[in-house]
Amino acid sequence: MTSIAIVGAGPQLGLAIARTYGSQGFDVALISRNRAKLDDLVDKLTTEGITAAAFPADVLDRDALTQALKDTATQFGGIDVLEYSPVGTFGVTPLTAPAETEPSHVEHEMNFQLYGAIAATQAVLPAMREAGTGTLLYTTGAGSIWPDTRVANVNAAAAALRNWAMNLHKELADAGTGIQAAHIGIDSSIGVSVIPGLEAAKPEQISPLYWELHTTKRDEAELVFRLNDKPFPRL
Repeated sequence: MTSIAIVGAGPQLGLAIARTYGSQGFDVALISRNRAKLDDLVDKLTTEGITAAAFPADVLDRDALTQALKDTATQFGGIDVLEYSPVGTFGVTPLTAPAETEPSHVEHEMNFQLYGAIAATQAVLPAMREAGTGTLLYTTGAGSIWPDTRVANVNAAAAALRNWAMNLHKELADAGTGIQAAHIGIDSSIGVSVIPGLEAAKPEQISPLYWELHTTKRDEAELVFRLNDKPFPRL
């Protein structure tokens, strides 16, 4: 059997990725903080004929995240694809302009985005190396590529994750490991528009990129989604 672990699984993009992989016969592990919300997603996938299970964990709790991934591998016989895309809670960290940014404004985002991704990767990469195959996918907003002055602290951490993921792609490719690592930059709102009059992307429009990076585009270190090929407005 093949399986995907989705870290930061939610009712928008996470669910769409689960459906994309589940429709291809993958078992799906859903990992995030809220057990009740995960159970709702599992129920939806189950009614669609997709094998799914919930593994509650907070990405800020490294031990819990590592255990959730170990439990996933035990239940599904391994993890073939890791997808990392947790979404923070608005208000936990203030959004800052570059000149206003203090180290503390970036610290939470670094823990949430970069350090969580590294911890998740360390939990699954050894088994992938042993198997000689696997896929590691990391998601950020496209501010990691094209910064937005309104969210400089978030962009800084996202850019760090992007840099690390693309570096990992090169290392694994150069060593001939058979493991794909890639970054997905999303230059759009998802599900609900955050700017009046600006169309939001449907999760189902984005999730095929994740399948492509696992299958036909394993040589690519990055794909970027733009709705109708239009850039998201920035300041």
